Amino acid sequence: MAKIPSIKLGPSNVAAGAARRVALGLVLLVATLFVACTTVTRIDAAHVGIRVKLAGSSRGVDDIPVVTGWVFYNPLTEQIVQFPTSVQNVVWTSSAHEGRSVDESITFSSSEGVNVGADIGMSFHIEPDKAPHLYLRFRENDLMRLADRYVRNAVREAFNSVASKMPVQEIYGSGKTSLIHDVIKELEVVLEKDGIRIDQLTINGALRLPENVAAAINQAMEATQKAIQAENRVRQVRAEAEQAIATARGAAESARERARGEADALLIRARAEAKANTIIRLSATPAVLQYRALERWNGRLPAMNQGPLPMLTFDMKSALDKDAEQKLAELLEETAPGGEAGAADGATPGAGGGQGDRGAKPAQQAPAAAP
Repeated sequence: MAKIPSIKLGPSNVAAGAARRVALGLVLLVATLFVACTTVTRIDAAHVGIRVKLAGSSRGVDDIPVVTGWVFYNPLTEQIVQFPTSVQNVVWTSSAHEGRSVDESITFSSSEGVNVGADIGMSFHIEPDKAPHLYLRFRENDLMRLADRYVRNAVREAFNSVASKMPVQEIYGSGKTSLIHDVIKELEVVLEKDGIRIDQLTINGALRLPENVAAAINQAMEATQKAIQAENRVRQVRAEAEQAIATARGAAESARERARGEADALLIRARAEAKANTIIRLSATPAVLQYRALERWNGRLPAMNQGPLPMLTFDMKSALDKDAEQKLAELLEETAPGGEAGAADGATPGAGGGQGDRGAKPAQQAPAAAP
């Protein structure tokens, strides 16, 4: 059996084989990196991606899937389009320092046909599940360009539709809030079917009107303010008059009550004095009068006397009749604190009469002792 001769490789051949393997590995690595970079993409945060097929039977048609995160795709037959889902802000103004340097403000007409200029600000976002429909309809994924075209036209049309039913004075005054509210309602009907949702719509600054219209509205508003001030003044004067009337009525009622109180006090005092006088009159019997005269007599008789002795000759037989005594007793009971005190006071005339009887005897004996 013949032997196969062995071939020994030299050092140069081994190095050449190793170099070829390294070069092949590098080529494979570069090819892998190239394929990875061209077939993989990442959907950023607050964005949504849609896969658009460029070849095959389903290209450019109905169902475009929505993708997120890292996405593998075939760049030869597919395309990944990103849509931002965060809130977008756009301003259409006449100012060169906000928005663009050209006049982008929106003009609409009132029910009288007066042109009104307004700087409009809007915030909106798109619904992620409506992004494929939005792309298929407009072939546009730049929302700012979409807002400056389609959305701006929709906003201008909504303002014209709503403002054409309102007078200019209402638009310029208290009806501005109602105008914005109705415009948003119309925009929701138009834009939400495309996945565009209005977050906020505002009129920035004052509305711009023709000079003659603005002057007329300002004069009307000034007249209204003056009328309101005059009405408030009338109300104030009426309130002050009612307050003065109420104060006068209160003072009159107070004076009336005070006079009534004083009259009642005078009447009570007069009644008390009349009752006291009646008690004195009824209780002044001859016996009492003689007793009081004897109390004040100093015991001296007049030096010359041709008639009866003064102050000592009372008719002791006369006394109160029963009706007078009963009346006196009733008055004394009314004025006394208690029944017993009144009875004790009622006994005074009788006692006075006794004392008068006892005191009358020395008066009758006095002429005998005079010589």
